[in-house]
Amino acid sequence: MANRDMKLLWQAPAEVPRFFEPAGIASLPEPARRYLLHSIAPGTPLVTAFKLRMRGEIKLKGTWCPFTAEQVTRAWDGFVWRARVVMKGLPVFGSDRWIKGTGAMKWKLLGLLSVASGDGPDISRSALGRMQGEMIWLPTALLQPQVKWSSRADDHVRAEFESGGSFVALDLSIDADGRVHSLAYLRWGNPGVERFGEHPFGGEFDSESTFQGVTIPNGMHIGWNNHPGRPRQEWEGFRATIEYIEFR
Repeated sequence: MANRDMKLLWQAPAEVPRFFEPAGIASLPEPARRYLLHSIAPGTPLVTAFKLRMRGEIKLKGTWCPFTAEQVTRAWDGFVWRARVVMKGLPVFGSDRWIKGTGAMKWKLLGLLSVASGDGPDISRSALGRMQGEMIWLPTALLQPQVKWSSRADDHVRAEFESGGSFVALDLSIDADGRVHSLAYLRWGNPGVERFGEHPFGGEFDSESTFQGVTIPNGMHIGWNNHPGRPRQEWEGFRATIEYIEFR
């Protein structure tokens, strides 16, 4: 199922290509222009999908477990994240996804015994929130007309948009060159609580790489309740490096 859905997302017909022209963002706030000019080289196709490989660790029941993963995302349509996680020396295979309104997760020990699964409205909304935050890996799609840009300081950028029937406001901290240092937004979920609701989510980035004219943060530390000033070790639940990404 995951393999099929990844292929369908990746092979979906691409839009007629447009290309990034710096003059097209002249009306945006200066910090937003700085971020986009750093992230997208002039003449780069305004792609709307990516395929990547990543490697890292995920914190499960207080223990850091190594993983490798592949992902396909098509802006506004969906994503599939397929991974192999090693827990106590044993492999767990599974995937998280959101495709055109429906989210789900399914994980099996040795690929046979179910250890975690979920679907329904809350899972779908949380998965959509994940995809919305990961648009920082697809800055070319953030040039769509429905994305509204603003800034409250020289080192801050906000991108607001609606997807899947849900509104989101992504807050990015950037430096003088436009490089992203952190991401924060509200995501639907139930981290450490019984009832679902909107909670702070995001992370910090300590490296970046350029692929096909697109520069993205690729060394990440992600988690829930990443309040400003709170030590990373108190909120980090996922750390990884993107080893390869391809755009389409």
